[in-house]
Amino acid sequence: MNFHILTLFPEMVMNGLNTSIIGRAVNAGLLSIEAVNIRDYAFNKHQSVDDYPYGGGAGMLMQAEPVYLAHEAVAEKIRSRRPSGQSRPRTVYLSPQGDVFDQKMAEELAQEEDLILLCGHYEGIDERVLEEVVTDYVSIGDYVLTGGELPAMVMVDAISRLVPGVLHNDVSAEFESFQDNLLEYPQYSRPEAWHGKKVPSVLLSGHHANIEKWRREQSIIRTYERRPDLLEKCELTEKEKQWLNSYKISGNGT
Repeated sequence: MNFHILTLFPEMVMNGLNTSIIGRAVNAGLLSIEAVNIRDYAFNKHQSVDDYPYGGGAGMLMQAEPVYLAHEAVAEKIRSRRPSGQSRPRTVYLSPQGDVFDQKMAEELAQEEDLILLCGHYEGIDERVLEEVVTDYVSIGDYVLTGGELPAMVMVDAISRLVPGVLHNDVSAEFESFQDNLLEYPQYSRPEAWHGKKVPSVLLSGHHANIEKWRREQSIIRTYERRPDLLEKCELTEKEKQWLNSYKISGNGT
């Protein structure tokens, strides 16, 4: 999968994404990540890309032309690589006004071969270029950041984990938090006892069916206690619903 990040701060983006699992996936050729400096497409010697907004107001606005030229350079490269593909590449503008990014959206975007992420800054970007190039408006939460770089990095990380081969154990991507709208169950490693707390005996039993049943129950409990809103979207069996009702009443799941 190929990520193309349009930004005023390419070093910030690349320094954050060239490490750990994502960095290894890039080195292995499973991912391609490029940060395109919008300033390179400015039409003045100082490479300034912002100006005062019409109508007044606080702050500066990113101008349409540098953003458009940066986007077109990337789009043309994508089109030359797959001429029979769509003429308008999938382009996400990171904005608090967009749809909230979640695991379902990550799964959908992971099917793309190329994804352009547009990072705004200052007071935003001239609306005219957004209307011309953007296909999706996405937010990572109901708060305002100084720019789109951190949200872009969050999206790249979440989406990349769903690309085959990026995780050493591809099965782990299936059972992490938010899959099936359930949070991940608690996990334990050595030693068996730590600070007086022991690993649950079922995990030491070697009985795989019991372990899977325990993990499923723990995921349901954790979701109920920490993110009850997700349970409304979760498909529980009738037996699991009855068990959860018992847990709510007794507080111990018995």
